[in-house]
Amino acid sequence: QVQLVESGGGLVQAGGSLTLSCAASGRTFSRYVMGWFRQAPGKEREFVATISWGGAGTYYADSVKGRFTIARDNAKNTVYLQMNSLKPEDTAVYYCAAKTFGAGTSSRAYEYNYWGQGTQVTVSS
Repeated sequence: QVQLVESGGGLVQAGGSLTLSCAASGRTFSRYVMGWFRQAPGKEREFVATISWGGAGTYYADSVKGRFTIARDNAKNTVYLQMNSLKPEDTAVYYCAAKTFGAGTSSRAYEYNYWGQGTQVTVSS
């Protein structure tokens, strides 16, 4: 069983920055592909970013590329999402997810088998 706990959400003005953290339980965190997803009110959950086991492989949604950075610290069982140049359309609940089977990164939510409870990010204009 893997537990994921997100933190770092909040209210920020457009153009500002936030860093989300996701702390994971489990002894094999370094073998989890990790991802960040988000869901805005009235919209479906969408992919944001994913990172490979060792952190060398990352992949981003086009909407956040160049503004967001995903990183991980396997010694701390934690994955991060650094969000810069935030826009009002980034407002959503952000979810951390773990894919514990297979080494490949993925943008598909159904491939992730553990999810956090989410943290709210609100960007004001």
